[in-house]
Amino acid sequence: MLTLRSFLAIMALALGLMVSACGTTSPTAGARDAGVTTQSQIATAYTLGSSDRLRVTVFGHPTLSGEFEVDGAGAISLPLIGQVAAVGLSTVDLENAVATKLADGYVLDPRVSVEVINYRPYYILGEVGRPGEYPYTSGLTVQNAVAAAGGFSYRANKRVVYIKSMDGNQEVAYDLTPSTVVKPGDTIRIGERIF
Repeated sequence: MLTLRSFLAIMALALGLMVSACGTTSPTAGARDAGVTTQSQIATAYTLGSSDRLRVTVFGHPTLSGEFEVDGAGAISLPLIGQVAAVGLSTVDLENAVATKLADGYVLDPRVSVEVINYRPYYILGEVGRPGEYPYTSGLTVQNAVAAAGGFSYRANKRVVYIKSMDGNQEVAYDLTPSTVVKPGDTIRIGERIF
């Protein structure tokens, strides 16, 4: 009787471990099986880049205010002070840079505001209906981007997305979740699943 009880206890334990193992698969389990290591996204502040369209307001000086585009060299050209480097700066950093240049003999105690009017576009490639360039909207997620591009193809890997940021040198694999974000200038690639 003792052996039967021990046998039943071991079987119950083994069954419990199998059930718990089945219940803990992660969304990237398939990706890991395919040899892909994914990362979680980290929220970072938006930095300006080429093709961003900005509204620069110098309070009390409407002739110095207006809409400007960050050029290919990464700068905006403003009245009186000329070129101001913008690429890699936040809007607050650019406000401070413009105010500093204006305060250098042009405007007494300048107050400057910078806001992004149009962000640079993002690009989506791979297993989607219509790969290409799309306009960025604030709060965009990968799932929204895929929907704008005609949805997933039947071969799409819906667990992992590859994103190459504008300031990065290589694409990075991320878990494809409802909260996976797209930033302006990103290149998104939806890979093919392994059957």
